[in-house]
Amino acid sequence: MARLLADFEACQGYGNCITSAPDVYDIDDDGTVVLLKDEIAEQDRPRVEEAARSCPVDALSIED
Repeated sequence: MARLLADFEACQGYGNCITSAPDVYDIDDDGTVVLLKDEIAEQDRPRVEEAARSCPVDALSIED
């Protein structure tokens, strides 16, 4: 399984990640990303990678 990482300081709350993976990412009341999962299954990886790439400030990543 791949591990999800977020740079909470870099997050600007754009919410692009929620569009592709609302079951994995959310935005809290302060406008910062929330990881709803710590790890993702391999079959979900393409969709979650797409969501991470959509972040305009590169606050999201996936680690093997």
